[in-house]
Order: sequence, then C-alpha cells, then structure tokens
Amino acid sequence: MKKVLVACGNGIATSTVVASKIKERCEKEGIAIHVTQCKVLEVASKAADFDLVVTSGKFKDDSISTPIVGAIALLTGINEEATFEKILGYLR
Repeated sequence: MKKVLVACGNGIATSTVVASKIKERCEKEGIAIHVTQCKVLEVASKAADFDLVVTSGKFKDDSISTPIVGAIALLTGINEEATFEKILGYLR
C-alpha cells in the first residue's frame, strides 16, 4: 500500500477535496493507497514517511527527497488528467 501525504494551507479544506479525488481515482485504477492530510508547513517534517506528497498549491523544498506533485489542477479542473497521470505514475 502506497502512502500519500496531501497538504494545503490549513490541512483541511482544499486538501480534503484533493485527497478525495486521488482516493477515488486510485480505487478505479486498482491502486491501494493510504492518504494523510496536513498543513504545507508540516510537509518538510513528514515527507520522508510517504511515497508521494501532493500539494494544493505551489510548493518547493529541495531538501525533500519524496516526489512532490502540485495538484491545483484537481481543484480547477484545468489539466486534471495530466496531473492524475503524474500522480499515478509515482504510485504504480
């Protein structure tokens, strides 16, 4: 089972939407995942325990070795499929 960390500003609102969409898509693809939500400020201290970090906005931290995908497209619907393919590529 892959572990995904989904982060947004407060760890509640947009991360819930993004997490829900990722869970739904992974279920359709037959990929077992466990999703944890957090605040963007917590990513640096938590990322090492996860297979993938997904953020609802722009985020960059070169000290994090875990792959990071910006997923604003899952909120706007613009380029959503390309973002899903990127996420699924890390989880397959």
